[in-house]
Parts: sequence; C-alpha cells; structure tokens
Amino acid sequence: MMPMPDSTMISVCILASGSRGNCIHVSNGVNSILVDAGLSGKEIERRMVLRGLSPANLSAIVVSHEHSDHVQAVGVLARRYDLPVYMTPRTAVAAAPQLKNLKITVPFECGERFCIESLMLNPFSISHDAEDPSGFTIQHAGIKIGIATDLGIATSLVKTHLSECSLLVLEANHDAGMLMNGPYPWPLKQRIKGSTGHLSNSDSGSLLREIYHPGLQHVILAHLSETNNTPERAFSEVGNAMGDFPVRLSVSTQDVCGEIFTVEMDRQNSIEKR
Repeated sequence: MMPMPDSTMISVCILASGSRGNCIHVSNGVNSILVDAGLSGKEIERRMVLRGLSPANLSAIVVSHEHSDHVQAVGVLARRYDLPVYMTPRTAVAAAPQLKNLKITVPFECGERFCIESLMLNPFSISHDAEDPSGFTIQHAGIKIGIATDLGIATSLVKTHLSECSLLVLEANHDAGMLMNGPYPWPLKQRIKGSTGHLSNSDSGSLLREIYHPGLQHVILAHLSETNNTPERAFSEVGNAMGDFPVRLSVSTQDVCGEIFTVEMDRQNSIEKR
C-alpha cells in the first residue's frame, strides 16, 4: 500500500524496467511523479493500482530521454490526467512525434535544479545514444535518491551526482560474457558495450564501490537485458563487487512491478519495504 502522507519520506516503486518499457513512481506521500512512462497507459495504470498507487494523485511526468521504451504512454497519461511533462528542449523535439499534442510542457536543462511542488529534482547529463539524456537525483526533507539507467559509462559527473544518496536505482544491463557470446549481431554488441550504450554488471559494481558511503542503504538494479543478463547474475556480480558493504540489494524486472521502498528520515533514514 502507498505510505500515508509524510513530510519526511521518499518512496520509490519501479513499475517496469528493461528494453520493453521503463517507469518509476516517486513520492513523498504528498506529491508523486512518474520518471518515464514507457509501457502502455493501461498497463501503467494497472501496475500502479496493484501497488495501491493512484494515477489521479500524480503531479507530473518527468522524461529522461526520447526512446520509445521511456515515452510510450507519456502523451496518453498527460492528457488523461492533465499532467505537466518535464523534459529538456532537445528531448521535447526528439520525442514530439511520439508524444503528440501535450497540454503542458515544462523545460529543464541538465545541471539546473527545479522543483515539482515539494520534490526537488537535479537532472544531470548521462552518456547514452539519445538527443539529451538525463539522470536524476530527487531530494526532499534532507533525503536524496538517485536514478541512473541507460548510461554507457559512469562519468565523473555521474559519480558526483550519485554520491550521498540513501537509495539508488542503477543500471546493470548486461553480463559482459553473455553479451559477447550471445545472439546479437556485432554492431549491436558494440553499441551496447560502448560509451553511449548500457552499463554492465561489472561496471555497476565498480561504480557502487567508488561512491559507497555509510548512508547508502538500498540499491535497486535496473534495465536488465532479457537476452544478455539474468537477475541472478546481476545480483551475484554486483553483490560480490560490493563485498561486505551493508547495503540492501534488489533487482527490478520487466514484467512484474516492484515493491514500494520508502526512505524515512524520522526513522534515521531506514528503508522499509511495503
């Protein structure tokens, strides 16, 4: 069930993550947003209701980039619930054919903070083969969470922004061996493992070791390839890389929406699974 309104918490629910659709629900119990909406509108609504979340309570949709697995239902949901859509101007141009006529669009630029009611978002540039792709940190009442998927490499900028988060949604797209020995044609393999492709399990583990701090309590691995990875491999490889760091690790999936995880300041930043 959705947490009761609370001015000192942030909850995260990954409704879907993978190459067939991405959507993350973020809320502080008062204001709620979707980061991307890459499934059908009907399926996003179904998954939200399954977790006790109401589409009618959304404040906005935030778009990371224009690929169809991130924007499929943005236009539908924005029109249905009269929601503003936040995206960079370059992403708006690239996504326009898929989004159709939007009532309200709000531009942002990477590197410039903005607020959606009581949630503060800090977008940052990531390395991916899209027009102007963004990762995000979201803050409220001293709590900071990070979302970074669809990034080929973890740049110094990415590491800086993802530091000091209590919860991270981080890409672990592929197992390097499975990718190279798998069925994809060579050009596609090159794209995936390139600097504007996707982060591997190994890369994710290395990044987490570098940015770990005692306040990091939960990492949700996201955007797993269904062909070049498995939840077990991602969990094992990233978990081994993190060693004995006391971090809760979980893996998101494409076909089943995740649990609601809540970071609460009034419980000393503890993370609860709802």
